[in-house]
Amino acid sequence: MSILVNRDTRLVVQGVTGREGAFHSTAMLEYGTNIVAGVTPGKGGQSTLDGRVPVFDTVAEAVEQTGATASCIFVPAAFAPDAMLEAADGGLALVICITEGVPVLDMLRVYHVLKQKGVRLIGPNCPGLTSVDEAKVGIIPGNIHVRGSVGLVSRSGTLTYEVVQAMTDAGIGQTTTVGIGGDPIVGTTFVDVLDMFNQDDETEAIVMIGEIGGEEEERAAEFCAREVRKPMAAFIAGRTAPPGRRMGHAGAIISGGAGTAESKRTALEAAGIRVADSPSHIPQLLRDVGVR
Repeated sequence: MSILVNRDTRLVVQGVTGREGAFHSTAMLEYGTNIVAGVTPGKGGQSTLDGRVPVFDTVAEAVEQTGATASCIFVPAAFAPDAMLEAADGGLALVICITEGVPVLDMLRVYHVLKQKGVRLIGPNCPGLTSVDEAKVGIIPGNIHVRGSVGLVSRSGTLTYEVVQAMTDAGIGQTTTVGIGGDPIVGTTFVDVLDMFNQDDETEAIVMIGEIGGEEEERAAEFCAREVRKPMAAFIAGRTAPPGRRMGHAGAIISGGAGTAESKRTALEAAGIRVADSPSHIPQLLRDVGVR
């Protein structure tokens, strides 16, 4: 069983006619994702992706005409907040925003509106998610996955790919891979996804990829110590990052001595989670806790 998306997900892509939207939508279609519509204002009535996907002017029209249930957003940062709000207003329960560089103040407004509406937001500034052999939404390469029993949640895009590939090379398959995004404000947290994996019968083990900055990993460790009984492995990026300097994601900054890689590692290990020294070490940790 997958979480968040599966073969029944009916996806609308906002920004489908742009360069990035078209490129990644083609890859999603090739993977088997059920893209039922695209949205680009002013291009309603056209079709795209070799005529396979109809284009609408608004999300509301796309939902009404195609029964779309989720959205993936590929629009510039200046327009992404309105795109997320439009998706929520259009009646979609799941919104995945790939766009990076969304202003924090705009995200504050969007975050609270979507929470009030009960809309699940993944991102922004995230690679999306893949439920193996069912659907991939976003920019995660599909060919690195193999079906299995391990769920993966990560703040980092490239580290997600590296760890999934290492697992696949070791013969360890995945249920769903979720990139929650590395911005200071994201719609879905580690705890949210860990809870989903914890309740998923087919996910037998969990991998968490964190990084410096913020306290999300420490909160996740507290949740895992209290609720999760499935075997886990983790990795924290940014051990050599100097305090006060942002490394990679907008949220990856150490301030006031908090949010260090060491503090996160300590919290995870105190919760009984084994922490890898490098991404390539994850498969061995999974073997050590009984994953086959």
